[in-house]
Formats: sequence, C-alpha cells, structure tokens
Amino acid sequence: MKKRFQAFTRAHGLDGFMVKSLAVALVLAVIAAICLGRLACVQLLEGRATAQAATNARTAKIVSSANRGKILDANGTVLAQSVERYNIIGVPDSATSFTPVACGSKQAESLGYCHEIDGKPVGATGAAAVARLLAPILKMDAMELGAMLNGTGQYVVIKKDVTPQVKRQIDKLGLYGIVYGELSSERVYAENTLLGSLLGGVNDEGRGAAGLEQTLDKTLSGTDGYTVYQRGNGGEVIPGTVTESKDAVNGKDVTLTIDADVDWYVKKVLTEGVKSSNAQWGIAVVLDTQTGGIVALEDSDQIKAGSDEAKLSVSRAVSQTFEPGSIGKVPALAAILQNGAHKITDKFTVPYEYTKSNGQKFHDAVEHETKHWTLAGILQNSSNVGMVMASENVTSQQRYDMLTKFGIGQPTGLNLPGESQGVLGTPESWDGRTKDTILFGQGYTVNALQLTRAVSVIANGGVMRQPSIIKSVTDADGHVTDETHGEATRVIDEGVSNEIKNAMESVAEEYKNTASVNGYRVAAKTGTAEVVGSTGQLTSIIADFSGIIPADNPRYVVTVVMLDPDGMYGGTTSGKLFAQIGEFLMQKYEVPTSTPRTDAIPVEW
Repeated sequence: MKKRFQAFTRAHGLDGFMVKSLAVALVLAVIAAICLGRLACVQLLEGRATAQAATNARTAKIVSSANRGKILDANGTVLAQSVERYNIIGVPDSATSFTPVACGSKQAESLGYCHEIDGKPVGATGAAAVARLLAPILKMDAMELGAMLNGTGQYVVIKKDVTPQVKRQIDKLGLYGIVYGELSSERVYAENTLLGSLLGGVNDEGRGAAGLEQTLDKTLSGTDGYTVYQRGNGGEVIPGTVTESKDAVNGKDVTLTIDADVDWYVKKVLTEGVKSSNAQWGIAVVLDTQTGGIVALEDSDQIKAGSDEAKLSVSRAVSQTFEPGSIGKVPALAAILQNGAHKITDKFTVPYEYTKSNGQKFHDAVEHETKHWTLAGILQNSSNVGMVMASENVTSQQRYDMLTKFGIGQPTGLNLPGESQGVLGTPESWDGRTKDTILFGQGYTVNALQLTRAVSVIANGGVMRQPSIIKSVTDADGHVTDETHGEATRVIDEGVSNEIKNAMESVAEEYKNTASVNGYRVAAKTGTAEVVGSTGQLTSIIADFSGIIPADNPRYVVTVVMLDPDGMYGGTTSGKLFAQIGEFLMQKYEVPTSTPRTDAIPVEW
C-alpha cells in the first residue's frame, strides 16, 4: 500500500509538502462537511423544536389573584375585607451573580440608580449583597436572607404579605430579575372583638377556615386570572408577546342584617353587665320583627375576628344551649289557649305548692299564700303551680307539638357554624314529671336564637318568620341578590297571640324598676333555671329575659341570657341589660313612643 502511494506521488510530481497540505485540506473538508450537515439538520429538521425551547425558556405565566369578597353590615360598614399585599420572591440563580452598582460610577449614571447602605458601599457581591440591601426593608436577618438566596432555582418566597409601601421600597433598589413582588392579599377585620367567633377567619391560602368566612367561602371566593407572556432578562414583559390572558373575577360581597353600631353597643352592654354582676358569661340577640333580620348577635367572649382563637372557636351566641326556665311558659300558654283548654281570663286558685294525682309535687319560685289569679295572672307571676294546674286537659302530644311549632328543638335555618338546635325529647320519652316541667321551661334546651324566634311569634301576631343573617349578595358586576327570607308560618291564631302579648306586658310592668324603657311599652317574659354547674350538680343559674319593644307596635325582640349573675333572677339581672339595649334601639331608629295602655287583661279576681 505504501509503495503504491509513493509511486502515485512520483507519477504526479507531488513532493512531501504538497502531500501534507492535501492531507490537511482533506481533513478540513471533512470537518466542514460535518458542520454544514449539522447546520442543515438544526435549521431544517430541529429548528422548530430549538426555537420552541428558546420561547419556552422566556415564557412566563403570571397568576393574577382574585380578591375575596367583603363582609359588610346592613349599612355598608366593612366588617371583613381583603387588602392589597405582596409576597416577595427571590431568584437565586440571578442573586448569586449580582454585582452592586457603585454610586457615583458611570454605570450608576446611565442606569439611574446605585446600591449603598447608609451612604456606604454594600461591601459584598452575590446573594450576600442582595440580602444586605433587603434586610432593613423587610426587617429580616441578613444572614438568613443570604442563605435563602444563595443557591439555584428561579423561585423562593422570601416574605409573605408585605404592604404596598414595602414593595415600592424594594422596587427602588433596582434588583430587577433578582427580587420582585407577587400580588397577594391579607384579610382584615373591623373592631378587634366585633363578632369575632361568628366571623371566624381564613387560612394561609385565603380560604374560609371558621365562622361565616367558612360557611360563605364559595360565595366570597373569586376565580384567579392569568397572563402568559415572554420576558426579558430582567423579568420585564417583552412588548407584543402576550399570548393568552384571563381576567380575575373577584368574590362576591355579602351584606349581613347585622347593624354594626347596634352590635357594638350590645357587646359593650354585655361586657360591662357580666363584669358588674360577676356572671360567667352573657349572650344577647336583637331581632327585627318586621323583616326577621338578626340586628345584633353577641356574647361576652373577647375573641378577635381572624385570630387563631376565632378559627378554633364557635360563637357562644349560637352554640351555647340552656334550659330557658320560665320563658318556656310562653309556648306552654299558647298550647293551653290554642287547644281550648282555658281562656286567658279563666280564674284559678293557686297555692304555693301543688301535688298531682301521680304523686309529683310542684312549687313556685317564691313562697306565697294561696292566690286568686287569672291565667294572665299566672303568667304575670310566673307560677309553675298555676301552669301545671291550667294544663291538666292539654295532652303531652299537644304540648310537644306547640313547642316544635315555636321552633324549640328545631334548626333556626340560619346555618351558622357551630349552631346547636338544643334538645327536645318526644312525648314517648317523657317521664311522669318531665311532661309538666316543660310547661315552665325545664326538661329541654334551646339556644338564644331559638328563644328569640319563639318570642317573635308573639310579636308577629302568631306568625313565625324565617330569621335571616344574610341581607344580600353583590357580585363583581354589581348585581345585587336579596337573600332575606319571606317565608312565614302561622303558629297560633292572631287573637291568641294578642292575648299572650297582653299578659306579657303585665309581666314587664312587674319589672318596671329594672327593665323598663321610658316612653315605650314592653311585653316580656323572664326566666330563672337551675342548670348543671362545674361540679356536675344543679349549682348554676341561667337568668334570661326576652322582651318585645314597643309592645303596642312590635319592632324588635331582645333576648339577654347570663350564667350565674349576682341577683340570680332574670328580671332583675338580664332585664337591666335589656332596658339599656332597648333604649338604644328606640333612639337610634327613632321609633315613635307608645300610646298609653288601656286594654290590660285582669290578672287577679
């Protein structure tokens, strides 16, 4: 082979140098051919994929967060809203190659910004320099910040929920492509303790975690939007590269029937009343009889809306159940009258103590001589004995049916978080004593909302309105949907209702020194019930008072409940708080004063 090559070169007059040159040229030609082949492959076969990969590297999808809807009171006062906040995001890949711009340099002059700390050079480069610049603004440790940014990757959350002011300070640093703000929001609430547990709170993802925030979560939550675009090296949008976008749709605003002014005053009255009477707790409800709207719903617990405690608690005003005591005489009297067992004017001779044929013994709360009372007088004097005597011809089923018609043991329909419907046994479960104790509010339990709804039947002429706490819902386009309930169910005849209201007005006159409202007639019923205390024995007292004001033109039902107040009796304890709340309502809403009472049903004979 070698001899043939030498013969070839001699025959063509090629010397050694020319041979080497030809060899080099051949090698170069091969290399050029390979390069041209690869270029053709990239351009013709892989060009589209390569271009797409480059586009993908530049393409970003930015989510635009929807705002959570507001919760407002009946007058438009904001109780809960989401405010603009930013999550500060770092890009470690860019931070590690950062070099501060020296102030006074030509680079600073051309860029329009420079980097220094307290008038001095940053004194570092890379992630450490970025951390030193950010730490004072974010009020974070520079070493901790540096560790977060010293690595690889395109996304690390440095700090959540900073204010727009802080975000603007960071923007002025000129850390483009290294640190930026991602729009977020924070839920804030009006008044530290206003409706704390009832409003509840949201979790870290901004979803309802407790209270109304949870039950209304679907209504309040919006739908996030997004924008797809190509970005430059500094993270800026390249003009004309937006390929897809969808606007965020904010959540709906919910307006409650609650009047924040009234609720605030009720909270104040409860807090002061519980403290002054050394009670364990207090609850109050204000219901508008004309609309069924809950105007105030408070308890004495001091829980801040949105707090961890609010997220772990339920409102005592809806969850706490208790035996109502003598307020239970209202539906019991309705059963007597509606079923025709007696008339409101029927006369009774009522001893302090009474023993039934089955051996069950009953007595009144206060010892007294044998009295001559009408049925109206039995209610006025809150006689347990009188109620047992007057109910002899009312069957257990009739008693039960009337209680359920008044909403005892039934859900209120408000669907409030943590709401308990209480306990009401069936007639089959009643023993020989319970069938009579239910006549004076013992042997079953209610919450304050149920008790208020029951008394509202009398205020509404024998009709039960479905109570509401949601007034309306407004969507992102401003369309308003009325959420109040128009349903109403007749429970007893209007004439029967008016007779009971008349008797309840006589009850209120017994407490004119503690529970009256100057210029306004009141129809009310008090209650005092022994309940189980901390020892498991009947050592505690529920003292409650529920009244209709004005009695001659009902506008509101106000119920106040306290546990273990000094003074014990509902009329002289919770009744005082009723009077304060009632006076405030009459003044705030400018309710006309009452006409004189001229139709009182006789209470004695």
